[in-house]
Amino acid sequence: MKTAKGKGVLKRDTKEVLKPVDDRKLGKRKAPSAKASKNMTKAEKKAKKDPNKPKRPPSAFFVFLEDFRKTFKKENPNVKAVSAVGKAGGQKWKSMSEDEKAPYEAKAAKRKADYEKLMNAYNNKQESSADEGGNESEKSQSEAEVHDQNDLESEQDEDEEDDESEDDED
Repeated sequence: MKTAKGKGVLKRDTKEVLKPVDDRKLGKRKAPSAKASKNMTKAEKKAKKDPNKPKRPPSAFFVFLEDFRKTFKKENPNVKAVSAVGKAGGQKWKSMSEDEKAPYEAKAAKRKADYEKLMNAYNNKQESSADEGGNESEKSQSEAEVHDQNDLESEQDEDEEDDESEDDED
């Protein structure tokens, strides 16, 4: 008689071996109250992206890929997978010499310089709007004032405690 091989036999064996589980040992499922609220607060705290912020410049490899995609599509019109283009581009980039990579690195350096100019202008614009107070809401300003006031009160309390301890020493 032949013995059956494969997954079917394994499943039958494991079903026979498994025993019913006692719920008291495992414990009951708890409502997802604390963890879910923590995750929501992290997502809410995450700063929203500014659509006016300049995009980071591409590296020399990605500048190369822009040209390589065009040639690869012409040579292989029936290859539709993005991963195939990326893999072929990566292999070609690795096989290129420093002299062949130089024009792409120069283009990347030029784009990086342009990006830095744009970022300086963007940061200056952000600082000027922050100086005017347009960046902070009324609520955040009032919260900052409350924190500052609490800090002053705690410093005063510490000073009073230091004075009392000096009096006790005398």
